[in-house]
Amino acid sequence: MENLTFPPDFLWGVSTSAFQIEGATAEGGRGQSIWDTFTRTPGKIARGENADVAADHYHRYAEDIALMAGLGVGAYRMSFGWPRIQPEGKGKPNPAGLAFYDRLLDQVCAAGIDPVATLYHWDTPQALEDEGGWLARDTAERFGEYAAILGEHFADRVRHWIPLNEPMVMSIYGYAIGEYAPGKALLLDAIPTAHHQHLAHGRAVRALRAAGAGSIGTANNHSPVWPSTGSAADRAAADWLDALINRLYADPVLLGRYPEQLTAHLPDGHADDLPDIAQPLDFYGVNYYEPQGVAAPGEGNPLPFELRAVEGYPMTTNDSPIVPQALRELLISFHERYREALPPVYITENGCSFADEVTADGQVRDPERIDFLAEHLGAVRAAMDAGVDVRGYFVWSLLDNFEWSKGYAPRFGLVHVDYETQRRTPKDSFEWYRKLVRSR
Repeated sequence: MENLTFPPDFLWGVSTSAFQIEGATAEGGRGQSIWDTFTRTPGKIARGENADVAADHYHRYAEDIALMAGLGVGAYRMSFGWPRIQPEGKGKPNPAGLAFYDRLLDQVCAAGIDPVATLYHWDTPQALEDEGGWLARDTAERFGEYAAILGEHFADRVRHWIPLNEPMVMSIYGYAIGEYAPGKALLLDAIPTAHHQHLAHGRAVRALRAAGAGSIGTANNHSPVWPSTGSAADRAAADWLDALINRLYADPVLLGRYPEQLTAHLPDGHADDLPDIAQPLDFYGVNYYEPQGVAAPGEGNPLPFELRAVEGYPMTTNDSPIVPQALRELLISFHERYREALPPVYITENGCSFADEVTADGQVRDPERIDFLAEHLGAVRAAMDAGVDVRGYFVWSLLDNFEWSKGYAPRFGLVHVDYETQRRTPKDSFEWYRKLVRSR
């Protein structure tokens, strides 16, 4: 900890998302989301679990805010549930949904914590998915209207705004390979969903600015792409995959253009939307978990690359290799690639899952998580020393939560949640992070 020196105004925070922690999926006028549908599709979620209760944050938010206040963080990155605000994804807002987030934000602010609000963390209202979801351009227009509602009601309290969380994951996992909701397997035919999410981002930035929002940025999942060998074929596959999972999401927002490899897969007329997409941003959010290995495609592979496991590193229980130096590599490569086009950076998500259990004396010992956080913060510090303007770091996550298709088994929280009793138990990593934050 003594070596983790950061500027006095460095922003320390924690992150969550609405669907993963709120529960109360049938309360307060909330509509159904694609994840409600997906969790009820046999075989899609481990052990048949769902998020109907999750961490019951909808009812226990005051307790969770008190935990954050004790932690001493300066910011809380949360998300609004789109179907809680607009049950059908369009039309007048749901008063009960607005009232819930009013109470939540008021208490966060009263605790001296700055809200960092994500408008969309993958919970598309099912009614909009029935009309085409992110395959339909109209969803971007509806998202702009949704953003205007949130800006009108909450711009006075939210410090930083993030229109969409990880559009890459929605496009690839939700529409290309079907591991996540809405469960489509379109492969490269899913790429138009990336463009429509970018257009939604641009519409939201305009709507939020018009409502008086101050700081607006992003939260994109990025991974260094490592070719399996130095062969020309493997390097070409790595370049293609880098375009698909990194540059497809950063280039349009920062540079106003798409990677050349992908333009043939985008909707007709996409170039006309680029000025709307490339709105000036106040910060760029990076969500980092792991690097991605890749090789040239084998015979019969319809894709121009083949994924490979990154081996030789310890693993989390979410099957992610623990590679802190890859975060330093990622940040420096972005700094070198985008230069003056890259605004100040926040690490908007970084965390790990382990098999955390409450011991007989009521403690949760998680030294692996402490090591993970310390080593990744060391990588952030090294990137800053190399010239990257990093302004803050958010741990994923405050609480153990519903981890999408893997259900409740992966535990990412600084706070352990007993899902039967909803008892919260701060882990050793909570105390470590508390000491770090308060010492800085």
